[in-house]
Amino acid sequence: MRRTTRARLALSVVLAAGSLALGAAPAGAQGEPAPAPTQVNALNAQVQRQLGADSAGTYLDRKTGKLVVTVTTDAAADRVRATGATPRKVRRGAAQLDAAMAALESRAKITGTSWGIDPRGNQVAVQADRTVSARDLARLRRVAASLDGAVKVTRVPGTFRREVAGGDAIYGGGSRCSAAFNVAKGTTRYFVTAGHCTNISANWSATSGGSVIGVREGTSFPTNDYGLVRYTNGSSPAGNVNLYNGGYQEISSAADAVVGQSLKKSGSTTKVTSGTVTAVNVTVNYGDGPVYGMVRTTACSAGGDSGGAHFAGTVALGIHSGSSGCTGTNGSAIHQPVREALSAYGVNVY
Repeated sequence: MRRTTRARLALSVVLAAGSLALGAAPAGAQGEPAPAPTQVNALNAQVQRQLGADSAGTYLDRKTGKLVVTVTTDAAADRVRATGATPRKVRRGAAQLDAAMAALESRAKITGTSWGIDPRGNQVAVQADRTVSARDLARLRRVAASLDGAVKVTRVPGTFRREVAGGDAIYGGGSRCSAAFNVAKGTTRYFVTAGHCTNISANWSATSGGSVIGVREGTSFPTNDYGLVRYTNGSSPAGNVNLYNGGYQEISSAADAVVGQSLKKSGSTTKVTSGTVTAVNVTVNYGDGPVYGMVRTTACSAGGDSGGAHFAGTVALGIHSGSSGCTGTNGSAIHQPVREALSAYGVNVY
């Protein structure tokens, strides 16, 4: 089902593969500090609850780091001001952007494409990787041209793919992935990772050919990309993420990412990389099926990073899914929002 804009190992067996510290947020225009990630994500959640479809998306102002909320009416703008966020009137509302996404889903569902909401541009931002033929790209552009400027199409290098690899980290079914966050339900401990990883195997180890430390409790891919593994080795790992520099980042909450938000991605291949969120409610048309409601970022990633952690400071944001590759320090890492996975399995970060 397509979602709309409205919804929205260290060997100690801390299988949260890669821990990340949030980079410094931009200073405000008058020199005041920008809001902390926890404040930004909490305000974003509040605004989304209160406005729903009356907003066409939110993002962080590049200069101040403060939350901007797109609206189409003066009444909605007043409601935004009451929350402490900044309103911005735009041409297209949530319904129009939803309609554009629906048109792409029905008329231009092409392997190697991805689309999602870019609230800064008040558009649906479409990316086509190098596997998309000239004929299919022309079809994609025709559909975009029929949608009154609501869709912008760009070519990207590389190929959108799930980033499973053979190697080191968490192992199952002859493949390597990464784990995202340790989670709990009561006194039972688990970790979450990518669904395309848990689809591969029911049993997971901390080393290649090592003893099983966890068994699959749930998996969802395609459509979603999350899975749950229950620890079976008697361990009770800490609720933190490995920073790959000798340190660890505590995780205390989970939230949905905001466009413009700085984050870090940690995985067993590229370790810790940084980036910003560029689009939400993203559809990615992988070769073995689509995923919906994802988040697009500029963080770098590579094969084996699948299932790793995306987060901002102490806030868990997502589970690494894939990318179209990385050029220098500019990547296209895609994550599955972690709150959806937590809700699906009734577990919590700790």
